[in-house]
Amino acid sequence: MAKLKITQVRSKNGETKRQIANLRTLGIHRMHETVIVEDTPITRGMVEKVHHLVTVEEID
Repeated sequence: MAKLKITQVRSKNGETKRQIANLRTLGIHRMHETVIVEDTPITRGMVEKVHHLVTVEEID
C-alpha cells in the first residue's frame, strides 16, 4: 500500500484546536518533523484539514 511522507513547514500557532489535534494524531509534534503514514481516506482527510501547514509526498 502507498504511504505518505508528511512534513510540517509552518507553525501551528494561531490555528484552531481541531487543526492542532489533527497534527498530533498524524504524529507531528514540532516544526520540520517528518512522519510516514499509510495512505488511507482517514489520513487524507486529516491532511486536507492542515494542508496549509504541511507538505505531502507520496512514496511507495
